Amino acid sequence: MKIGFRIPNLNKRIAARTSLKRIIRHNLGFKAPRGMGWITNPKRAMYNKVYNKTSRGCMLGLLLLISTPLIMAYLVYKICMA
Repeated sequence: MKIGFRIPNLNKRIAARTSLKRIIRHNLGFKAPRGMGWITNPKRAMYNKVYNKTSRGCMLGLLLLISTPLIMAYLVYKICMA
């Protein structure tokens, strides 16, 4: 299992939204309610729970890189004006 930053894959995202299995399931109404993954596929549900707790999105690092200099500049400005 990968731990750390997630690398988005456009091909996998498009394939998941346009798969034949998904289209049939959604058109026929064979969808389980949210949170029922433990009943439909326990192995995948366990994997996803661990993955979501141990990995972070790719935008978090970018947000930290952008916000840190801005916060530092604001603090320096406040100290100089005091």
